[in-house]
Amino acid sequence: MRDVKIYKDIFGAGLSNGQFTWIPYVQPGRASVDVEWLYTGEQTGPDGAEAYVARFGPGAHGDLHEHLGFELLIVLEGELHNDNGDVYPPGTLIVELPESVHQVSSPNGCVCIVIREKGTRPIAVDAPEATELANA
Repeated sequence: MRDVKIYKDIFGAGLSNGQFTWIPYVQPGRASVDVEWLYTGEQTGPDGAEAYVARFGPGAHGDLHEHLGFELLIVLEGELHNDNGDVYPPGTLIVELPESVHQVSSPNGCVCIVIREKGTRPIAVDAPEATELANA
């Protein structure tokens, strides 16, 4: 048996032609983000890898978090904004290193592929790491 997922034309009409089953990514500190899970930590085991296609609606944002492993992110459509002021247009490849801390948003919406070696650790807005990040 061959169990495979295939998505066609993701650099074109494939993001909006109905082949993705978008579900809300519900997580404290995250707003207006839907995902299509490619594989999950439940499938890969504790501290396992996960991958998904994320669709940020206009004004959407992720939570403030620390990466526990590497993350590879590719912007397919729209612009993704990092809290350090960086703006990533379509075609941008971002590699977050373990222990990096950030929060992303998209004022006008975007679609990204996200591949994480391990999960993330949420950081409360009043945590010392959040203050250090704000002062960096």
